[in-house]
Amino acid sequence: MLRACLAALLCSVLAWPAWSAEPIRIGVTGPFTGGSAPMGQSMRDGVRLAAKEINASGGILGRPVVLLERDDESRNERGAQVVQELVEKEQVVAGLGMVNTGVALASQQIYQQARIPVITSVATGTFLTKQFQPPRYPDNYVFRISANDRIQAEMIVEEAVDRRGFTRIAIFHDATNYGQFGKLDLVHSLAIRGLGPVVIERFNLRDVDMTAHLRRARAAGVEVILTYGIGPELAHIANAMAVLNWRVPLIGSWTLGMSNFIDEAGPNAEGARMPQTYIAEDTTARRSAFLTRYRETYGSERIPVPPAAAQGYDSMLVLAAAIRQAGDTEGEKIREALESLKERVEGVVMTYERPFTKTDHEAIDDASIPYMGEVRNGRVVFAYERDRLRAAGQ
Repeated sequence: MLRACLAALLCSVLAWPAWSAEPIRIGVTGPFTGGSAPMGQSMRDGVRLAAKEINASGGILGRPVVLLERDDESRNERGAQVVQELVEKEQVVAGLGMVNTGVALASQQIYQQARIPVITSVATGTFLTKQFQPPRYPDNYVFRISANDRIQAEMIVEEAVDRRGFTRIAIFHDATNYGQFGKLDLVHSLAIRGLGPVVIERFNLRDVDMTAHLRRARAAGVEVILTYGIGPELAHIANAMAVLNWRVPLIGSWTLGMSNFIDEAGPNAEGARMPQTYIAEDTTARRSAFLTRYRETYGSERIPVPPAAAQGYDSMLVLAAAIRQAGDTEGEKIREALESLKERVEGVVMTYERPFTKTDHEAIDDASIPYMGEVRNGRVVFAYERDRLRAAGQ
Protein backbone atom coordinates (compact mmCIF):
# COMPACT_ATOMS: atom_id res chain seq x y z
CA MET A 1 0.00 0.00 0.00
CA LEU A 2 2.72 2.49 1.01
CA ARG A 3 4.79 1.70 -2.08
CA ALA A 4 1.78 2.21 -4.32
CA CYS A 5 0.97 5.57 -2.71
CA LEU A 6 4.57 6.75 -3.03
CA ALA A 7 4.68 5.64 -6.63
CA ALA A 8 1.50 7.56 -7.43
CA LEU A 9 2.87 10.66 -5.74
CA LEU A 10 6.19 10.33 -7.56
CA CYS A 11 4.43 10.14 -10.90
CA SER A 12 2.64 13.41 -10.20
CA VAL A 13 5.89 15.06 -9.10
CA LEU A 14 7.68 13.91 -12.26
CA ALA A 15 4.86 15.32 -14.36
CA TRP A 16 5.15 18.86 -12.99
CA PRO A 17 8.03 20.06 -15.23
CA ALA A 18 5.84 19.45 -18.30
CA TRP A 19 3.59 22.27 -17.16
CA SER A 20 4.57 25.83 -17.99
CA ALA A 21 1.89 27.39 -15.79
CA GLU A 22 2.21 28.03 -12.07
CA PRO A 23 0.64 25.17 -10.09
CA ILE A 24 -2.49 25.57 -7.99
CA ARG A 25 -1.45 24.74 -4.45
CA ILE A 26 -4.06 23.07 -2.26
CA GLY A 27 -3.53 22.10 1.38
CA VAL A 28 -4.65 18.66 2.54
CA THR A 29 -4.61 18.00 6.28
CA GLY A 30 -5.75 15.05 8.32
CA PRO A 31 -4.58 12.36 10.75
CA PHE A 32 -2.26 10.15 8.72
CA THR A 33 -0.94 8.44 11.85
CA GLY A 34 -2.62 7.25 15.07
CA GLY A 35 -6.08 5.91 15.85
CA SER A 36 -7.86 8.14 13.32
CA ALA A 37 -5.37 7.32 10.55
CA PRO A 38 -7.70 4.99 8.57
CA MET A 39 -10.05 7.94 8.07
CA GLY A 40 -7.25 10.39 7.27
CA GLN A 41 -5.42 8.09 4.90
CA SER A 42 -8.61 7.13 3.07
CA MET A 43 -9.58 10.77 2.70
CA ARG A 44 -6.10 11.68 1.43
CA ASP A 45 -6.17 8.81 -1.09
CA GLY A 46 -9.52 10.04 -2.40
CA VAL A 47 -8.22 13.59 -2.81
CA ARG A 48 -5.07 12.30 -4.54
CA LEU A 49 -7.11 10.21 -6.94
CA ALA A 50 -9.28 13.15 -7.96
CA ALA A 51 -6.26 15.46 -8.34
CA LYS A 52 -4.53 12.88 -10.52
CA GLU A 53 -7.57 12.68 -12.80
CA ILE A 54 -7.85 16.47 -12.96
CA ASN A 55 -4.19 16.84 -13.93
CA ALA A 56 -4.50 14.09 -16.52
CA SER A 57 -7.31 16.06 -18.18
CA GLY A 58 -5.39 19.34 -18.32
CA GLY A 59 -5.51 20.64 -14.75
CA ILE A 60 -7.59 23.62 -13.65
CA LEU A 61 -7.46 26.78 -15.77
CA GLY A 62 -4.56 25.13 -17.59
CA ARG A 63 -2.59 24.83 -14.36
CA PRO A 64 -1.60 21.64 -12.51
CA VAL A 65 -2.95 20.84 -9.07
CA VAL A 66 -0.29 20.33 -6.41
CA LEU A 67 -1.36 18.82 -3.09
CA LEU A 68 0.57 19.91 0.00
CA GLU A 69 -0.21 17.26 2.62
CA ARG A 70 0.30 17.57 6.35
CA ASP A 71 -0.35 15.10 9.18
CA ASP A 72 -2.29 16.82 11.98
CA GLU A 73 -1.87 13.73 14.21
CA SER A 74 -5.45 14.17 15.50
CA ARG A 75 -4.13 16.94 17.77
CA ASN A 76 -5.87 20.31 17.88
CA GLU A 77 -2.71 22.37 18.31
CA ARG A 78 -0.90 20.43 15.60
CA GLY A 79 -3.82 20.95 13.24
CA ALA A 80 -3.72 24.70 13.69
CA GLN A 81 0.07 24.70 13.31
CA VAL A 82 0.15 22.85 10.00
CA VAL A 83 -2.65 24.95 8.51
CA GLN A 84 -0.82 28.12 9.59
CA GLU A 85 2.23 26.82 7.74
CA LEU A 86 0.21 25.98 4.64
CA VAL A 87 -1.40 29.42 4.57
CA GLU A 88 1.59 31.60 5.41
CA LYS A 89 4.57 29.66 4.05
CA GLU A 90 3.13 27.52 1.26
CA GLN A 91 0.48 30.05 0.19
CA VAL A 92 -2.22 27.52 -0.59
CA VAL A 93 -5.31 28.84 -2.35
CA ALA A 94 -7.71 26.44 -0.61
CA GLY A 95 -7.82 23.64 1.93
CA LEU A 96 -9.30 20.15 1.99
CA GLY A 97 -9.51 17.47 4.65
CA MET A 98 -9.86 17.71 8.42
CA VAL A 99 -11.17 14.58 10.08
CA ASN A 100 -11.49 15.20 13.82
CA THR A 101 -14.02 17.74 15.08
CA GLY A 102 -11.68 19.36 17.61
CA VAL A 103 -8.89 19.64 15.06
CA ALA A 104 -11.30 21.15 12.54
CA LEU A 105 -12.41 23.80 15.02
CA ALA A 106 -8.80 24.76 15.72
CA SER A 107 -7.72 24.62 12.06
CA GLN A 108 -10.53 26.22 10.14
CA GLN A 109 -10.22 29.52 11.96
CA ILE A 110 -6.81 29.94 10.28
CA TYR A 111 -8.43 29.57 6.86
CA GLN A 112 -11.23 31.92 7.88
CA GLN A 113 -8.85 34.64 9.05
CA ALA A 114 -6.86 34.35 5.82
CA ARG A 115 -10.07 34.41 3.74
CA ILE A 116 -9.12 31.12 2.11
CA PRO A 117 -11.90 28.56 1.46
CA VAL A 118 -11.71 25.16 3.09
CA ILE A 119 -13.92 22.18 2.33
CA THR A 120 -14.14 19.85 5.29
CA SER A 121 -14.11 16.39 3.78
CA VAL A 122 -14.68 14.24 6.86
CA ALA A 123 -15.23 15.96 10.25
CA THR A 124 -18.88 15.81 11.28
CA GLY A 125 -19.38 18.12 14.30
CA THR A 126 -22.79 19.69 13.72
CA PHE A 127 -21.71 23.30 14.21
CA LEU A 128 -18.48 23.30 12.16
CA THR A 129 -19.90 25.25 9.22
CA LYS A 130 -21.67 27.63 11.58
CA GLN A 131 -18.60 28.83 13.49
CA PHE A 132 -18.29 31.97 11.36
CA GLN A 133 -21.84 33.16 10.82
CA PRO A 134 -23.15 36.68 10.11
CA PRO A 135 -23.39 39.30 11.39
CA ARG A 136 -20.07 38.93 13.17
CA TYR A 137 -18.55 37.28 10.10
CA PRO A 138 -20.08 38.64 6.88
CA ASP A 139 -18.42 35.87 4.85
CA ASN A 140 -18.01 32.24 5.86
CA TYR A 141 -15.09 30.38 4.25
CA VAL A 142 -15.88 26.95 5.75
CA PHE A 143 -17.76 24.38 3.64
CA ARG A 144 -18.43 20.70 4.19
CA ILE A 145 -18.97 17.44 2.28
CA SER A 146 -19.89 14.92 4.98
CA ALA A 147 -23.01 14.09 6.98
CA ASN A 148 -23.03 16.21 10.12
CA ASP A 149 -23.75 14.73 13.53
CA ARG A 150 -27.26 16.13 13.72
CA ILE A 151 -28.18 13.98 10.70
CA GLN A 152 -26.28 10.98 12.02
CA ALA A 153 -27.71 11.17 15.55
CA GLU A 154 -31.23 11.26 14.18
CA MET A 155 -30.53 8.20 12.01
CA ILE A 156 -28.97 6.33 14.95
CA VAL A 157 -31.94 7.01 17.23
CA GLU A 158 -34.41 6.25 14.45
CA GLU A 159 -32.72 2.86 13.99
CA ALA A 160 -32.62 2.07 17.71
CA VAL A 161 -36.01 3.41 18.79
CA ASP A 162 -38.32 3.76 15.80
CA ARG A 163 -37.29 0.65 13.89
CA ARG A 164 -36.14 -1.71 16.60
CA GLY A 165 -38.19 -0.56 19.57
CA PHE A 166 -35.45 -0.18 22.20
CA THR A 167 -36.23 2.11 25.14
CA ARG A 168 -33.49 1.35 27.67
CA ILE A 169 -30.58 3.02 25.98
CA ALA A 170 -26.96 3.65 26.89
CA ILE A 171 -24.69 6.22 25.25
CA PHE A 172 -20.97 5.43 25.17
CA HIS A 173 -18.84 8.34 23.94
CA ASP A 174 -15.22 9.39 23.99
CA ALA A 175 -13.96 12.51 25.76
CA THR A 176 -13.00 14.40 22.59
CA ASN A 177 -15.02 17.24 21.11
CA TYR A 178 -16.37 14.71 18.63
CA GLY A 179 -17.64 12.39 21.34
CA GLN A 180 -18.94 15.10 23.65
CA PHE A 181 -20.94 16.93 21.01
CA GLY A 182 -22.12 13.70 19.39
CA LYS A 183 -23.52 12.68 22.77
CA LEU A 184 -25.49 15.93 22.95
CA ASP A 185 -26.95 15.32 19.49
CA LEU A 186 -28.02 11.81 20.55
CA VAL A 187 -29.60 13.13 23.75
CA HIS A 188 -31.49 15.73 21.71
CA SER A 189 -32.83 13.13 19.27
CA LEU A 190 -33.92 10.90 22.14
CA ALA A 191 -35.62 13.80 23.90
CA ILE A 192 -37.73 14.50 20.82
CA ARG A 193 -39.17 11.01 21.37
CA GLY A 194 -39.72 11.54 25.07
CA LEU A 195 -36.79 9.32 25.99
CA GLY A 196 -33.46 9.71 27.72
CA PRO A 197 -30.45 7.45 28.13
CA VAL A 198 -30.52 5.29 31.26
CA VAL A 199 -26.70 5.31 31.26
CA ILE A 200 -24.10 7.67 29.78
CA GLU A 201 -20.53 6.38 29.83
CA ARG A 202 -17.52 8.48 28.84
CA PHE A 203 -14.10 7.03 28.01
CA ASN A 204 -10.77 8.47 26.95
CA LEU A 205 -8.77 7.86 23.81
CA ARG A 206 -6.46 4.86 24.26
CA ASP A 207 -8.62 3.42 27.07
CA VAL A 208 -8.58 -0.35 26.68
CA ASP A 209 -10.64 -1.67 29.60
CA MET A 210 -14.35 -1.04 29.08
CA THR A 211 -15.63 -3.72 31.46
CA ALA A 212 -16.63 -1.36 34.28
CA HIS A 213 -18.61 0.81 31.84
CA LEU A 214 -20.36 -2.24 30.46
CA ARG A 215 -21.14 -3.72 33.87
CA ARG A 216 -22.93 -0.51 34.82
CA ALA A 217 -24.91 -0.61 31.59
CA ARG A 218 -25.84 -4.26 32.10
CA ALA A 219 -26.93 -3.57 35.69
CA ALA A 220 -29.20 -0.78 34.41
CA GLY A 221 -30.96 -3.17 32.04
CA VAL A 222 -29.63 -1.55 28.88
CA GLU A 223 -30.99 -3.00 25.62
CA VAL A 224 -28.78 -1.16 23.11
CA ILE A 225 -25.58 0.92 23.17
CA LEU A 226 -25.33 4.05 21.03
CA THR A 227 -21.72 5.06 20.36
CA TYR A 228 -19.69 8.15 19.50
CA GLY A 229 -15.99 7.35 19.34
CA ILE A 230 -13.38 6.04 16.92
CA GLY A 231 -12.31 2.58 15.86
CA PRO A 232 -9.84 1.35 18.52
CA GLU A 233 -11.97 2.24 21.54
CA LEU A 234 -15.14 1.00 19.87
CA ALA A 235 -13.39 -2.33 19.30
CA HIS A 236 -12.54 -2.49 23.01
CA ILE A 237 -16.25 -2.06 23.80
CA ALA A 238 -17.26 -4.89 21.46
CA ASN A 239 -14.50 -7.18 22.73
CA ALA A 240 -15.30 -6.47 26.38
CA MET A 241 -18.93 -7.40 25.79
CA ALA A 242 -17.74 -10.78 24.55
CA VAL A 243 -15.55 -11.23 27.64
CA LEU A 244 -18.54 -10.44 29.87
CA ASN A 245 -20.75 -12.78 27.82
CA TRP A 246 -23.23 -9.94 27.43
CA ARG A 247 -24.26 -8.88 23.99
CA VAL A 248 -26.53 -5.99 23.04
CA PRO A 249 -26.60 -4.21 19.67
CA LEU A 250 -24.06 -1.50 18.89
CA ILE A 251 -25.51 1.34 16.85
CA GLY A 252 -23.38 4.42 16.44
CA SER A 253 -21.89 7.09 14.25
CA TRP A 254 -20.19 6.33 10.96
CA THR A 255 -16.89 5.44 12.69
CA LEU A 256 -18.23 1.95 13.46
CA GLY A 257 -17.33 1.36 9.82
CA MET A 258 -13.62 2.08 10.37
CA SER A 259 -11.22 -0.70 9.43
CA ASN A 260 -9.52 -0.62 12.83
CA PHE A 261 -12.87 -1.26 14.54
CA ILE A 262 -13.73 -4.14 12.22
CA ASP A 263 -10.24 -5.67 12.33
CA GLU A 264 -9.62 -5.32 16.06
CA ALA A 265 -13.09 -6.47 17.08
CA GLY A 266 -13.17 -9.34 14.59
CA PRO A 267 -16.31 -11.44 15.03
CA ASN A 268 -17.45 -9.13 17.83
CA ALA A 269 -17.94 -6.35 15.27
CA GLU A 270 -20.60 -8.34 13.43
CA GLY A 271 -24.00 -6.67 13.36
CA ALA A 272 -22.83 -3.18 14.35
CA ARG A 273 -24.82 -0.54 12.48
CA MET A 274 -23.91 3.00 11.49
CA PRO A 275 -24.83 5.76 8.98
CA GLN A 276 -22.64 5.77 5.86
CA THR A 277 -22.57 8.32 3.04
CA TYR A 278 -20.97 5.72 0.79
CA ILE A 279 -20.82 1.92 0.91
CA ALA A 280 -18.21 0.29 -1.31
CA GLU A 281 -20.48 -1.56 -3.69
CA ASP A 282 -20.98 -1.16 -7.44
CA THR A 283 -24.41 0.46 -7.11
CA THR A 284 -23.78 2.85 -10.03
CA ALA A 285 -21.35 3.07 -12.93
CA ARG A 286 -19.72 6.10 -11.30
CA ARG A 287 -19.09 4.22 -8.04
CA SER A 288 -17.88 1.15 -9.89
CA ALA A 289 -15.36 3.26 -11.79
CA PHE A 290 -14.19 4.87 -8.57
CA LEU A 291 -13.58 1.48 -6.97
CA THR A 292 -11.69 0.27 -10.03
CA ARG A 293 -9.45 3.34 -10.13
CA TYR A 294 -8.81 3.10 -6.41
CA ARG A 295 -7.72 -0.53 -6.72
CA GLU A 296 -5.53 0.18 -9.72
CA THR A 297 -3.90 3.22 -8.12
CA TYR A 298 -3.26 1.90 -4.64
CA GLY A 299 -3.00 -1.82 -5.27
CA SER A 300 -5.60 -2.69 -2.65
CA GLU A 301 -9.00 -4.32 -2.85
CA ARG A 302 -10.00 -2.67 0.41
CA ILE A 303 -10.57 0.97 1.25
CA PRO A 304 -9.97 1.35 5.02
CA VAL A 305 -12.86 3.84 5.39
CA PRO A 306 -14.85 4.10 2.13
CA PRO A 307 -16.94 7.20 3.05
CA ALA A 308 -13.77 9.16 3.88
CA ALA A 309 -12.21 8.23 0.53
CA ALA A 310 -15.37 9.11 -1.40
CA GLN A 311 -15.85 12.41 0.43
CA GLY A 312 -12.20 13.34 -0.12
CA TYR A 313 -12.53 12.56 -3.82
CA ASP A 314 -15.74 14.56 -4.15
CA SER A 315 -14.40 17.56 -2.22
CA MET A 316 -11.51 17.87 -4.70
CA LEU A 317 -13.90 17.71 -7.66
CA VAL A 318 -16.22 20.35 -6.18
CA LEU A 319 -13.30 22.65 -5.37
CA ALA A 320 -11.97 22.27 -8.91
CA ALA A 321 -15.36 23.22 -10.33
CA ALA A 322 -15.46 26.33 -8.14
CA ILE A 323 -11.98 27.43 -9.24
CA ARG A 324 -12.96 26.95 -12.89
CA GLN A 325 -16.08 29.05 -12.35
CA ALA A 326 -14.14 31.73 -10.49
CA GLY A 327 -11.55 31.87 -13.27
CA ASP A 328 -9.09 32.77 -10.54
CA THR A 329 -7.49 31.42 -7.37
CA GLU A 330 -8.31 34.44 -5.20
CA GLY A 331 -10.04 33.23 -2.02
CA GLU A 332 -13.08 35.48 -2.16
CA LYS A 333 -13.82 34.52 -5.75
CA ILE A 334 -13.56 30.80 -4.99
CA ARG A 335 -15.88 31.22 -2.01
CA GLU A 336 -18.42 33.09 -4.12
CA ALA A 337 -18.24 30.36 -6.77
CA LEU A 338 -18.81 27.63 -4.17
CA GLU A 339 -21.88 29.48 -2.93
CA SER A 340 -23.33 29.68 -6.46
CA LEU A 341 -21.83 26.68 -8.24
CA LYS A 342 -23.21 26.33 -11.76
CA GLU A 343 -21.39 23.18 -12.87
CA ARG A 344 -23.05 19.85 -12.17
CA VAL A 345 -20.40 17.73 -10.44
CA GLU A 346 -20.72 13.95 -10.72
CA GLY A 347 -19.31 12.67 -7.45
CA VAL A 348 -19.17 9.32 -5.71
CA VAL A 349 -21.31 10.17 -2.69
CA MET A 350 -23.80 12.13 -4.79
CA THR A 351 -24.22 14.43 -7.76
CA TYR A 352 -23.64 18.00 -6.63
CA GLU A 353 -26.04 20.54 -8.10
CA ARG A 354 -25.67 23.91 -6.37
CA PRO A 355 -24.53 22.14 -3.18
CA PHE A 356 -23.97 25.36 -1.23
CA THR A 357 -25.58 28.75 -0.84
CA LYS A 358 -24.51 31.91 0.92
CA THR A 359 -26.27 30.78 4.10
CA ASP A 360 -25.94 26.99 3.83
CA HIS A 361 -22.45 25.50 3.52
CA GLU A 362 -23.53 21.88 4.01
CA ALA A 363 -23.54 19.75 0.86
CA ILE A 364 -25.42 17.04 2.76
CA ASP A 365 -28.14 18.69 4.80
CA ASP A 366 -30.72 15.95 5.32
CA ALA A 367 -30.96 12.19 5.72
CA SER A 368 -31.58 11.50 2.01
CA ILE A 369 -27.92 10.65 1.36
CA PRO A 370 -26.62 8.56 4.29
CA TYR A 371 -27.58 4.88 4.36
CA MET A 372 -27.64 2.53 7.32
CA GLY A 373 -24.62 0.26 7.07
CA GLU A 374 -23.97 -2.97 8.92
CA VAL A 375 -20.82 -5.01 9.54
CA ARG A 376 -21.26 -8.43 7.96
CA ASN A 377 -18.44 -10.90 7.39
CA GLY A 378 -15.85 -8.27 8.16
CA ARG A 379 -17.07 -5.53 5.82
CA VAL A 380 -19.68 -2.80 5.77
CA VAL A 381 -22.71 -3.56 3.63
CA PHE A 382 -26.20 -2.08 3.33
CA ALA A 383 -28.27 -2.95 6.38
CA TYR A 384 -31.47 -2.67 4.31
CA GLU A 385 -32.11 -3.72 0.75
CA ARG A 386 -34.20 -0.60 0.22
CA ASP A 387 -31.11 1.51 0.86
CA ARG A 388 -29.13 -0.47 -1.71
CA LEU A 389 -31.91 0.14 -4.24
CA ARG A 390 -32.02 3.81 -3.33
CA ALA A 391 -28.23 4.09 -3.78
CA ALA A 392 -28.66 2.54 -7.23
CA GLY A 393 -31.29 5.13 -8.11
CA GLN A 394 -34.15 2.65 -8.13
